[in-house]
Amino acid sequence: MRLTDATWPELEGRAPLVVVPLGSVEQHGRHLPLTTDTVVAQVVAEDAVGRLDGAVLAPALAYGASGEHEDFPGTISIGTEALTALLVEYGRSVGRWAGRLLVVNGHGGNIEALRTAVPRLRAEGRDVAWFPCGVPGADAHAGRTETSMVLHVEPAAVREALAAAGDTTPIGQLLPRLRAEGVRAVSPDGVLGDPA
Repeated sequence: MRLTDATWPELEGRAPLVVVPLGSVEQHGRHLPLTTDTVVAQVVAEDAVGRLDGAVLAPALAYGASGEHEDFPGTISIGTEALTALLVEYGRSVGRWAGRLLVVNGHGGNIEALRTAVPRLRAEGRDVAWFPCGVPGADAHAGRTETSMVLHVEPAAVREALAAAGDTTPIGQLLPRLRAEGVRAVSPDGVLGDPA
């Protein structure tokens, strides 16, 4: 069931598991759409709902904490503090009628907010969890991993002719500079990895 198609009587007395995709609107190089993280989270959440009896798919929360990408046009970041507040209030509201909430996260920059909001909601007695859309061995951003995922689910959205390798240094080594100066300082095209 999709929340966008439901009426309130269809939900009354059910206390379902609500699954909400959480993404971002941020640059993903010259070849991937700004909504890449939201698209990935949406597909994972849809698949989960299809496998979980009685689960309800909520509309995606498309804005996240993407400050490190703000040097690129199109990026819209609400920041960690605002995202944390949004998740807490969202969980409180959903908790009035749903039994459980699962946030499917498609953007690494949202993790700090999730690590704050979810324990706060649990401390208030709500059944809330989050799941990362991570892939073992993945590259950092707009490289082979995200490009492959978007090619799989929305191939027309990928501008393959514009795909080019960015900085391929392991993310652990790049993080201090990324946090201090942003993605553009490390990769002028915004790619951390190689889309090939």
